[in-house]
Amino acid sequence: MAEWNKYYRTEDDEEAEEDGEEAKADYKYSGRDSLVFLVDASKEMFIKGEDGEPTNFDMTMECVRSVYTSKIISSDRDLVALVFYGTEHSKNPKDSFKHVYVFHDLDSPGAKRVQEVDGLRGEKGAKQAAETLGSGDTSLGQALWCCSNLYSDIKLRLSHKRLMIFTCRDCPHGGDADLDKLARTKAADLRETGVVIDLIHLNKAEGFDVSLFFCDIMSPPEDDNELGLQVEPCGKLEDLQKRVRAKDLKKRAQSRLNLTLGASKVAVGVYILARTATKPPAVRLHRDTNEPVRTKTRLYDNNTGNLLLPSDTKRSQVYGKRQIVLEKEEVDELKKFDDPGLVLIGFKPMERLKLHHHIRPALFIYPEEEQITGSSCVIAALLRRCSERGVFAVCKYTARRNTPPRFVALVPQKEELDSNRIQIMPPGFHAIFLPFADDIRTLDTPQFPTASRSQVDKMKEIVHKLRFKYRSEAFENPALQQHYRNLEALALDLLEPEPIEDFTKPKTGEMEKRLGPLLQEFKDLVYPADYNPEGKTAVKRKPADGGGAAEKKPKVELPEAELRAHVQKGTLAKLTVPVLKDACKQFGVPTTGTKKQELIDALTKQFSH
Repeated sequence: MAEWNKYYRTEDDEEAEEDGEEAKADYKYSGRDSLVFLVDASKEMFIKGEDGEPTNFDMTMECVRSVYTSKIISSDRDLVALVFYGTEHSKNPKDSFKHVYVFHDLDSPGAKRVQEVDGLRGEKGAKQAAETLGSGDTSLGQALWCCSNLYSDIKLRLSHKRLMIFTCRDCPHGGDADLDKLARTKAADLRETGVVIDLIHLNKAEGFDVSLFFCDIMSPPEDDNELGLQVEPCGKLEDLQKRVRAKDLKKRAQSRLNLTLGASKVAVGVYILARTATKPPAVRLHRDTNEPVRTKTRLYDNNTGNLLLPSDTKRSQVYGKRQIVLEKEEVDELKKFDDPGLVLIGFKPMERLKLHHHIRPALFIYPEEEQITGSSCVIAALLRRCSERGVFAVCKYTARRNTPPRFVALVPQKEELDSNRIQIMPPGFHAIFLPFADDIRTLDTPQFPTASRSQVDKMKEIVHKLRFKYRSEAFENPALQQHYRNLEALALDLLEPEPIEDFTKPKTGEMEKRLGPLLQEFKDLVYPADYNPEGKTAVKRKPADGGGAAEKKPKVELPEAELRAHVQKGTLAKLTVPVLKDACKQFGVPTTGTKKQELIDALTKQFSH
């Protein structure tokens, strides 16, 4: 099984780093990620492509900008650097390396850096690059040496160190054996310190041959599913961004637990394959300095005003009209149900797992060989037997110490490879959360008329016409996209944000073109002949014959006998105010007011004799 545990970080490790605690894990599991773009600045990089295609340098700068902006949004704590080699001018610490220009040191990305990269894009950017950088001799070994110094100058703990080389020259030194040997030596030194070197080779008219030089420079794939050295160069911006994103994207374990199988235990990692994208929480800033505000909570005694220490506070709960006082340690112990982990309970056939059992997004379980040796072998055997027998494993899952346990179904998933023998589906188990009895309810569904066979067949034709291949990545959240576009425009001082396209809106024109007469045929089958969904349901009152205002309702006179009966029974209050007023006018009853009780009193006085 391919190892998924290379260069992972958990949320607990990141929180420990923020609190200043020394993490006990290896450097691969804690710290910040770092990425260095090493870009070739030779003249070949500025040659325009055919049919007005952008230059390799322009595509590289577009890709660098895309990574900068994505880092700002997704992981602004990561470190990014931009270094050019093969330049005429030199700029690096102490100017120790010739023809190497450090455009950006290893630091967190920001709006200023994005603006500086924008200055190198397009035709104006090419002129500025020629003035600032220039094109000169090339020594990739000197550039790698400079990048090594950038890493050594960082005092922060780094979890993932990656260096990407962008070039369109497969033999950068023109056959100089000494320069080639220096580059291979420095690349080996970088790999020994944990730096992963990737080649992002670009289009070249004669073709790019990686076997001439760069096959000795690149790092081997970290695992079986790692996107290794690609033979075909990147000719389009979309391919370049996709390749860079695939290499820079890391799989981070949410947690690492033990899976108990009877008397034995194996280590597994818990991963989230899909997460809901949300807007980041608001950050409070100081009004004068615009710096982030950090809040602290202090507890004081109401009587004395003295500061209370954590040991001075207690928790209480009223139960049976009695206040139960608990210590903090007792409360923590009450919240603990079990130690974190997965405990195997048994197996069930796959047909017992229903679609309505999926009550929340599933997790993915993968072995952690470095935690407990032999975990991959045991999980592989369990996966193979579950797949052969068509069963899933039922386990008790406790995520953390203070969370109640849940029951999950471990559904096996075999490894899938594409035509190029690249892994597209990893082997492992999907942990599906099973509902409790209280989660399953019986709903009173409303009853509607049953569709006829002709209506069903016609709708099947409509559905068949409107079918398309669905891809979740093709539909972006327009609210999130607009939010980040607004932030980008604000940070980069743009006049207006970049417009977005809402892919969630239906393409009504194309839908009507596909359906043709089917839509009207379906309406004729379902709706009556005089049905007009766009018409108004309210019927206007017809005007009077004279063409004036609408005809008024005729007055209904109340008989005297009926009025006397209401007075004797005391039921005048059941009559409305207009009826009482008309009765007073009809029988000439004087009233002192127009309120309902005053009208009742006047009529009662008049007809009570």
